Amino acid sequence: MYQSLYRFFIELTNGRITSGALKRFADSKLSKPLIPSFVKVFNINKEESKEEISSFNTLHDLFTRTLKEGSRHITEDASAVVSPVDGVFEDIGEINADKQIVVKDKIYSIEEMLGNSEALPKYLGGTYMVLYLSPSHYHRIHSPVTGTVNNRWVLGQKSYPVNRLGMKYGQAPLSKNYRHITEMQHQFGHLAVVKVGAMFINSIVITEEAKELAKGQEMAYFSFGSTVVLLFEQGTFEPLQDIQLPAEVRLGQTLGHLR
Repeated sequence: MYQSLYRFFIELTNGRITSGALKRFADSKLSKPLIPSFVKVFNINKEESKEEISSFNTLHDLFTRTLKEGSRHITEDASAVVSPVDGVFEDIGEINADKQIVVKDKIYSIEEMLGNSEALPKYLGGTYMVLYLSPSHYHRIHSPVTGTVNNRWVLGQKSYPVNRLGMKYGQAPLSKNYRHITEMQHQFGHLAVVKVGAMFINSIVITEEAKELAKGQEMAYFSFGSTVVLLFEQGTFEPLQDIQLPAEVRLGQTLGHLR
């Protein structure tokens, strides 16, 4: 019953009009008075913001803030895969041969998530990681490895919540939400960075369209909290074994190694 009610109310509120209205508000100066309380409630670290918080004119400016140089350390270890975001490392596991992954006891179709029959076979038997960004997190997305971008594509129309309730009661948001996918080739194989839109705000802005990306280089940003799913080709990635999930991670933190 709870699942049905949750989905019903989400459908009522997740239309084009409501989504557009919220986005316009966050982009408008009418949202500026909310910034101080938002910073306080979500305990945002003002000291690491490149710009003064008081200089932001909209909530969108706050959400998409940049960091002071040196705020995050990117390892020089060529084999290290780093977190592309500040967020919560929610889950990790194997991509089953039947094209499915299990996240928080829910089954997701990797075939549907990728929507690309050419890319799909590379990741069967590989590894997935799920990194969740709340509204409080730094919203910019960086490359987890150094490599060449093979392809970029966009899928989905609407977006549903990817928070705890959304993952529990939602209808497969990781594979159905609006999402922007970047596939990269690194020294050992392929990696897909699936950027998943959050409820109401579908905006995923690509800030770097170059073919070559360096580890830690900015590639995009979310306009609101959301989720990044990393997909690794079979036999190319060894995750760290000592991370207890769920775990807060920061941009540049080592998650494992290529092999």
